[in-house]
Amino acid sequence: MEMAGEIDAWVFRWINLQLVHPACDDLMVFLTTFKLSSHIFLLAGVFVLVRKGRSGMAILAIALLSVGISDFIASGILKPFVQRIRPCFALDSCRLLINQSHSYSFASSHAANSAAAASVIWIFFHRGSPVERFFVVLMAFYALLVGYSRIYVGVHYPGDVLAGVLIGCASAAAVYAVSSWFFKNLLQPHLLGRRSSQS
Repeated sequence: MEMAGEIDAWVFRWINLQLVHPACDDLMVFLTTFKLSSHIFLLAGVFVLVRKGRSGMAILAIALLSVGISDFIASGILKPFVQRIRPCFALDSCRLLINQSHSYSFASSHAANSAAAASVIWIFFHRGSPVERFFVVLMAFYALLVGYSRIYVGVHYPGDVLAGVLIGCASAAAVYAVSSWFFKNLLQPHLLGRRSSQS
């Protein structure tokens, strides 16, 4: 376990101190700050509604629930349980590009939430038209950049981000499975029964 922590810290320093460029600093701050980049999620929501119509509302509901669950697992359960100190406070050498409170590090809720949203998009659009598949790629790339930005700006270890991505993907898969079961076994039979009684 100690060796895994040392490797995590080494990879963090490599990304945070070596794989940097002044031209990328503002981009990473933009990606990692939700207040600055939240309109990306709004545009994604508009795309979902335009492409899916009424069913788009259900997709957005699944996405929001997935994000809520992933955020709760990462921030509400794992952070207070693991109590891992953020690298910007634990390591001597670190480029800290944003103001950061002394909250815990493991797991990254930013990575978890963006991965959850991207996973829901993948579930519903990866078999669609070329523009929908391109949308899937964009959202997946955006989620990966958000996770990477947390390391770049100095507030998370790579292990925090990886755990967040896994939490987000698992949350989306679980919410989709439960909602699909609910629709097929409870809601759909009820709607079919109402239609048959009215005909």
